[in-house]
Amino acid sequence: MLNNRPSNVKNTMKVRIINKSKHALPEYATVQSAGVDLRANIDAPIVLAPMQRALVPTGLYMALPAGYEAQVRPRSGLAIKKGITVLNSPGTIDADYRGEVCVILVNLSDTPFEIVDGERIAQMVIARHEQAEWVECDVLDDTERGAGGFGHTGV
Repeated sequence: MLNNRPSNVKNTMKVRIINKSKHALPEYATVQSAGVDLRANIDAPIVLAPMQRALVPTGLYMALPAGYEAQVRPRSGLAIKKGITVLNSPGTIDADYRGEVCVILVNLSDTPFEIVDGERIAQMVIARHEQAEWVECDVLDDTERGAGGFGHTGV
């Protein structure tokens, strides 16, 4: 249990969505799934040559509540088995965007990959976020890490 809620109880929110695709609305595969699969909504297959990228439509339009974003992420199965990933991973869909949800896919393999209508091409996670209020200063507080980054902790 987390926050005194049984593990089989889902936290849900209502998101308005228009489905102009030929497919059902995205749905969670399991009770504890974080993301939903997005499907290609295309009239003809798209063949991605090695190192080629394409913008793949989903036919979905949505209105997220203020303070939330949708993160578009690669599907692990496509990544490991076929070398297909989301190029701007994770892609962000802002709450005020009202256009079609599209996915930028890239083929990192050495083999062409065919995307067909209805194929699960990415996953989408709805996440809460904050906006920063920038406070300009001349000095930052010291930490043990300091400016160490990009492998500073060793192997």
